Amino acid sequence: MTAIAIDDEPLALEVIKNLASKVPFVDLKNTYTNAFDSLEFIHKNKPDLLFLDIKMPDISGIEFFKSLSTPPMVIFTTAYSEHAVEGFEVDAIDYLLKPFSLSRFLKACTKANEILALKNNHSTQADYIFLKDSAEQVKVFFQDILYIEAAGNYLHIFLQNNQKLLTRSTISEIELLLPENLFNRIHRSFIVAQNKVDRFNRQSVYIKDTEIPIGNTYQFIPK
Repeated sequence: MTAIAIDDEPLALEVIKNLASKVPFVDLKNTYTNAFDSLEFIHKNKPDLLFLDIKMPDISGIEFFKSLSTPPMVIFTTAYSEHAVEGFEVDAIDYLLKPFSLSRFLKACTKANEILALKNNHSTQADYIFLKDSAEQVKVFFQDILYIEAAGNYLHIFLQNNQKLLTRSTISEIELLLPENLFNRIHRSFIVAQNKVDRFNRQSVYIKDTEIPIGNTYQFIPK
């Protein structure tokens, strides 16, 4: 799992370097004290994971992450606990409060690695995904999904023929499992199937008679 770290404090970057060197599945490629210096590397190399400080002088980690068109997974690192909720609102994998231990760092990295493994196992060549519904794992074909709505730690999967599944997962986790060419994240709480959208404008997309909002920091781009 490739990663980079961004923090305006060099000492904090040294801590992350040291901890990452002890985790065999984390390959920390670069570190940056200035977030803007990392943009070229992110664009060209598309790292899997970003360790990102929240409180930085020129731009906050939250705003920087929101500015990325195709962001990697992110683990926020900060000394300020009051930023935790804001961090999770942008679907962070985890939130590490400084100073953090190796065991806490490992836990966050393990979660990111598991999500990456799920994504790799469900490549765009597959045409289905297994989702847990109650006590069963149910095969759901991508072509049957209309849209997905987040509800806390659960997801409502709306399917054709008025079917619906409830599965325990976050929207950021399932987004990694869905083929990018077939689905579009348009809101913090909604993912839509590209070929099921009947019409759209700046504020909403419409699937049959259902209006689904487009979030302020998102857009619907037909593919």
